[in-house]
Amino acid sequence: MISLIAFTHRGCLLGECLAEELGGRLWTTDRLAPETGLPPCGTLRDWAEARFADSEALVFISAAGIAVRAIAPFVKDKFSDPAVVSVDEAGRFAVPLLSGHVGGANDLARRIAALTGGQAAVSTATDVNGLFAVDQWAREQDLVLCGRKEAKAVSAALLEGKPVAFRSAWPISGTMPQGLGAERAETGICIGPTTAERPFAWTLHLVPRAVTLGVGCRRGTAQAVLEAALAEFLGQSDIPAAAIRGLATIDLKRDEPGLLALAQAHGWPITFFTAQELAAETGDFPPSAFVAKTTGVDNVCQRAAQRAGGHVIIPKTICQGVTFAAAMGPVHLTWEK
Repeated sequence: MISLIAFTHRGCLLGECLAEELGGRLWTTDRLAPETGLPPCGTLRDWAEARFADSEALVFISAAGIAVRAIAPFVKDKFSDPAVVSVDEAGRFAVPLLSGHVGGANDLARRIAALTGGQAAVSTATDVNGLFAVDQWAREQDLVLCGRKEAKAVSAALLEGKPVAFRSAWPISGTMPQGLGAERAETGICIGPTTAERPFAWTLHLVPRAVTLGVGCRRGTAQAVLEAALAEFLGQSDIPAAAIRGLATIDLKRDEPGLLALAQAHGWPITFFTAQELAAETGDFPPSAFVAKTTGVDNVCQRAAQRAGGHVIIPKTICQGVTFAAAMGPVHLTWEK
């Protein structure tokens, strides 16, 4: 959600136009709310705190200083903070203040400027120098960026004109940006299903958000046990949790409290399959006589991962009595915007 706030009559008029075009929601001050028909923001601090929790982006139709003071107590990390943009009430300048690349504030400022006929005041170094911004590209391609120091090393190398190597498990359409693709370099980018491969001294891993986890567990397994087992599995498999798009298992687990709580805690949907659907999957699945007797199919986790997620990248693995397998769906990457 994009949340906007305006503090004057003129600002509200611009805000209403932007909210409609951007698909966002506009607030105003308690004083102006009755006559404009807009929802009141309450205290600006409370509004900013709430919007940091529920919004992908915040747009202040005001002086940049108002926005800076409002968000200051809640700024934590560019990998988790929402995008924040300030635009003057005349629409002349849209200024990305926070999370320019990862959160998309630079692109949002450009969108706003295009709508108002103004100018986006983008100041990030790679943009100013016309260079490839790996964090922004990763966001556009739905890739998890693993390694802040490594990301900084890539950007620093590009800014200094040093070679940056590149390796991808999938083809990428379009023309590779200038500065990437050196055969030998200390710093490089590696796109793959896990972070296990380390081909460069400084390797920035990018993992597609396309992983489905197949899960099998005994009846009554508590959420805490599942959480611990999951952490162990992800650590062993070198899969970032942010790359997981959902879980899959047998339909006998539809009412399994611990599993349902695990999925809800992480915001993951669960896909359920019947024993017949799982048995119809073809491939090499490590069998279990106990699982076959209990569920009617010899393997739940790996069959479920494959049926829901595509190509199996991590086969059946047992962690603290819970079985996991990971599969990855199709990945389509492009250099073009």
